[in-house]
Parts: sequence; C-alpha cells; structure tokens
Amino acid sequence: MREKRTIQCSIFETYPEHEIGDELKAMSQWLDEHLDLLEWVAADVKNRNTEKTGRKGLPIESVLRCALLKQYRQLSYEELVFCLMDSTACMSFARLTNGWTPKKATLQSSISAISAVTWEQINLRIAQSARQEKVENGKMLRVDSTVTESQIHAPSDSSLLWDSVRVLVRLLKAAQELAGTHCPKWRNHQRVAKKRMRAIRYTRGADKKARLYRDLIQVTRNTLAAIDQADLALRCSGIGLEYALWHTQVTHYKPLIAQVIEQTERRVFQGEKVPAAEKLFSLFEEHTDIVVKGCRDIQYGHKLNLCSGRSGLILDVVIEAGNPADSDRFLPMLERHIDHYGKAPRQMAADGGYASKENLRDARSLQVMDVVFHKKRGLKVEEMAKSPWVYRKLRNFRAGIEAGISCLKRAYGLSRCTWKGLEHFKAYVWSSVVAHNLALFGRLRPT
Repeated sequence: MREKRTIQCSIFETYPEHEIGDELKAMSQWLDEHLDLLEWVAADVKNRNTEKTGRKGLPIESVLRCALLKQYRQLSYEELVFCLMDSTACMSFARLTNGWTPKKATLQSSISAISAVTWEQINLRIAQSARQEKVENGKMLRVDSTVTESQIHAPSDSSLLWDSVRVLVRLLKAAQELAGTHCPKWRNHQRVAKKRMRAIRYTRGADKKARLYRDLIQVTRNTLAAIDQADLALRCSGIGLEYALWHTQVTHYKPLIAQVIEQTERRVFQGEKVPAAEKLFSLFEEHTDIVVKGCRDIQYGHKLNLCSGRSGLILDVVIEAGNPADSDRFLPMLERHIDHYGKAPRQMAADGGYASKENLRDARSLQVMDVVFHKKRGLKVEEMAKSPWVYRKLRNFRAGIEAGISCLKRAYGLSRCTWKGLEHFKAYVWSSVVAHNLALFGRLRPT
C-alpha cells in the first residue's frame, strides 16, 4: 500500500536563483499548504493499483508533484526520469531526496491514474486560493474556445481501412502464436491493402476510385472473416486467460471496423454525405471529433471552452462533445462560473462567436452589468455596455485570453494531447491547466 507522504521537506531542499527555480519553489510552497489534495490523488491511485504486495512505490505526494513537473516542463516520461536523476531542483520539487529515482513505467502508471475530476478539483482549489489572497476576484470574466487535437493522423476512408487490415493482421498473428497448428490458415492482405490505399490517394476520377475502394473493402471483409475463424478455433482450444485477453481486443475493434466499412460504402457507393456525428475518425482514438472553427483548417480532437479572469488564471474548462456552436455554450459557461463563485461577474467579454441577443438578455437577467462580444452581430454598443469607453475596455480585455490560450498550447502542450483514451484526454487537458495556473499563481501571489 502506498503512503501519502513519507518524506518531509528537507532543510537542504534548495532551488537555484532562476526564474524556473523561483516558480518551482512557489509551487512547492502552495502544495505544502494544501496537503488535503493528497486524499483525492490517493483515491485515484488506489482505484487503479490494487496490488497488496511488492514495493510500495512512489508516495502520493511525489506522484502529484511528478505529474505537475511533467506538464510544467512538457517532458516525456523518459525525459522526466532523466530530470529527476540529473536535476537537484527537480528532485527537491518531487520530494525524492533519498536518492531513489522511479522508473519510466512506475511514473506512467502512477501519473495516468490521476483522474480529470481530481485535476478539476485541484484547479478549483487554486482559484479559491487566488480569491482569498485577492489575486483573482472573479468579477471580470472572459470566454473563448479552442481545439486540442488527438494523437492521430489525418483520417480518410482509405487510410482507416488500411489501419483496419493492419490491426486485424496483428491479431491474427497473435492468434497463430497462441493456437499454433490449431489456428486455421489465413492470408495476409496487408500488402494489397496498402497498395489500394496509396492508389486511392493518387487516383483521380470517382469511377476509378470506386473500383479501388471495392477491392480494399473486400480485402478488409476477408480479413474479418479470418478473424472469426481464428476466434472459433481459439475458443475450442481450451486456452483460458490468453484467449480472453485476445478476444477483448477483437471485441473492441470489430464494431469500429464495421463502422468504417459502413461509412465508406455510404459515401463512395451510395453518394451520401455522412454526418460528422456518425463518422469514425480513428480506430485508436475513437472518441475524436471533427472541429471546424470558422473558415480555418479542419482539426481532429475536442473543442474546449475556457473562462479566464483578470489575473490570467484559467478559471474553468469544459471539454465538449462534438462541435457545438459557441453561442450555445455561452450561458452554460456563465452558469458554471456562478456555481463556483456564488455570484455572477460584474463584467463579461466573449469572442464574436458567442454573440446573440438571447445570450445578452440571459446574461443581463443573471445580473451581469456589461456583456461585450468581440463582434457585434447586430447588437448595438449601448445594448452591451453602458458607454463606448467600457465597450472598448472590455473588448481589449477579451483579447488577453488569446495570450493565455497561446501560452497553454506552446508551453503546456495543450495544442495536442499525447495520452490515449477519452478519460486520459480529459486528464491531460486539466493537468496542463493546473500546471499553468499553479506556476502563474506563484508569480502573482503577494509575498
């Protein structure tokens, strides 16, 4: 069983006289003042790791600190291991002053256990501290949206079918290793599938592409049939646990591959425009949405709505499902802010996509005095603010969240999520926000 806090702050714990050293020291001080956060982290790690024997592993405090250090410096797990071995400041911050450095697998399993809910609770605690120390009072609010991409390649029907064949062949090879001579013979169609995929990419003409797609779909169906035969053979072979693990993967991928075949046939052969909500964009990150903001490039990931205050702290984040219009998310973001702070902000600014007469009216009914949108969209200045000067002030105030989003994407990895799965996607986003807010709060905190 892990312990929450086995290592006390050492008198020899020092940080270099440098901007990064000062930030790490301020972050460490805040964490020491809020040790009750470890209860939330401990609950997540305990739910993930149920082993009762073996080495105790990282203390819960070190798990949280290593997770923050990873996002704060945007390190891979291998780079994090090296920094913990090489840097005195990193070792001090992570409370690993006993000379033991965890391995990459230990860090990965521990850090990934922290849930998005826990990270969100930690962020709320930072906002509460900022309010108590008069760094952020929540009276001015700005809202904007952005996109965090998933770790996938640009999808097309042909590339998804090629991915399907690759995955099925990998599973067939695993089945052959498990069953040996009992596994029925099958044909490896990877080479043909890859040729058809590349030919579709460089071929012009709907008729020519349709013939290639027909071949590629048939190859995929043949490989699926081979998987069904292998599944039957393994089920009758008496292999227990190994078959269960293999069958779990087959059960996961088969409906996804069937969906890829269906959406390809609807688009190529039936001439349908398949709605985005009914499309699959990746076999490996099936939660991925397609997001188009304005007339800009298409992005594959998830849309985020963010709230920021006058201090620059990110007060709230909502990871959306699908691609909802900004105007539909304005009031829910305001209501979440009221739930967190107990009252509505006095002034509010948002991007032009949130603008509508209904949103203006609803915000005013919630006691928001000035509601300014970056683009008027048929609204008059005197309807949004009490004077043109206030309108310009809030419009310029709104632009500050663009800098915050840029910082999150460049310095804290929010442009692209490198963790697998929807729950880890949410945890990645929130951990980046917490690392950003904790470092910023350390700089703004009165000494």
